Amino acid sequence: MTEGPRDCSIANAMEVIGERWSLLALREVFFGARRFDQIVRNTGASRDILTARLRKLVETGILEKRLYEEHPPRYEYVLTEAGHALNHVLLNLMAWGDAYVTEGPPPTVWRHSCGEVLAPETVCAHCHEPVREKDMTLVRSTRRS
Repeated sequence: MTEGPRDCSIANAMEVIGERWSLLALREVFFGARRFDQIVRNTGASRDILTARLRKLVETGILEKRLYEEHPPRYEYVLTEAGHALNHVLLNLMAWGDAYVTEGPPPTVWRHSCGEVLAPETVCAHCHEPVREKDMTLVRSTRRS
C-alpha cells in the first residue's frame, strides 16, 4: 500500500489563502481599505487577478461583499469571523518577513493598546506560555489513503 500525501490543515488553508494577491488583499482590508479600487491601488494586482482572488475569499467565507452604493451598485469587502481570525497569521508572517526578508527597518509598524510597538507572539491558549518547537509534541498526523 502506497501512502498518499499527509492530510494537513496547513495545505487546506493554503488552498484558500496561499497566493500572493489573496494575502495582500487581506492585508489591505485589515489596514482599512475595503473598496476594490483602493485594494487594486495598494496591492499592485491587476484588476482581473484581484477580482478572482476577492471572489474566492468571499466564496470561502473570509470576506463578505457589502453594498455601499445602489446607483450604480458598488460594494466593499469586510472581514468575516474567519477573516478576523487570520489577523494573527498575517501579523506573524509580517514579523517573520521583517526579521528574515526585509532589508532595513520594517515598512509597517503597529502599536499595541499598551503603548508599545507590537511584537506578535504565539502563546498556548491554556497556559499562556510562548509556543516553542522544543515544547511541542505531535499527537496525531494522518495521511490520505
